[in-house]
Amino acid sequence: MALGSAIEWTDATWNPIRGCTKISSGCAHCYAETFAERFRGVPGHPYEQGFDLRLVPEKLAEPLRWAKASMIFVNSMSDLFHEGVDDDYIVAVTRVMARADWHHFQVLTKRSERLRDLLETKLRFVEKCRHIWWGVSVENQKQGLPRIGDLRRAPAPVRFLSIEPLLEDLGRIDLRGIHWVIVGGESGAGARPMKREWVVSIRDQCKRAGVPFFFKQWGGVRKCETGRELDDKTYDGFPELVRRPVPAAAIRQAAIGEVDELYGKGLSHVRVRRARAIAVRS
Repeated sequence: MALGSAIEWTDATWNPIRGCTKISSGCAHCYAETFAERFRGVPGHPYEQGFDLRLVPEKLAEPLRWAKASMIFVNSMSDLFHEGVDDDYIVAVTRVMARADWHHFQVLTKRSERLRDLLETKLRFVEKCRHIWWGVSVENQKQGLPRIGDLRRAPAPVRFLSIEPLLEDLGRIDLRGIHWVIVGGESGAGARPMKREWVVSIRDQCKRAGVPFFFKQWGGVRKCETGRELDDKTYDGFPELVRRPVPAAAIRQAAIGEVDELYGKGLSHVRVRRARAIAVRS
């Protein structure tokens, strides 16, 4: 688990899966891929295999070890619902989130159909877990907006949208059943521009719908220079938090043992299915 995350809307990151493949125009300049590929071939480094998809079962119990209640971005370096990840492993990750209910977990995916299908079936056991927030990425109208419909149909108590990188005017967004919206521009080399009116439109729609709005960044090649103020104001909206006490160390240790046993016995058959790269359409 990485503490002190630089991501403005979370406290920490947890990556029981590493690596991914591109599926939409929002993936074109993936920060996670850029970071991981720097270390391809470096012996012993967590990203020695670059951005190749792989499971990291030794990370499964990590949130149970962390006593300080935190907001945790799940798989900041992957996608929990990637087609190469077995259902049983996704269930195992989700059971850890359900157990570690003193944290808040933020799960973000571009694979919204699988999120919807699993939350309706094998993940139904967390339908009332308000400390687990389920979100989809929305970068444009063609690829991003349909994901909102999938998310809305999923039996999730807290749903959010990560509209980053925002690549065009999204027009009217149906915010029914949505509890949080994050907006941000693309950053780094080759960053595509984001227009102010696109952001203002989303902010105003959130205000009318009563949805908390978080403006993450303007982005650009040097995002530190462009900042994150919109009309001279910083927007840091969040959904309502659920406060629960942190269990005693002995209780958490017992839970860690159960997770380790589950992986060693019940999940011993789980492997990464072949991940096929999909052409990205701009």
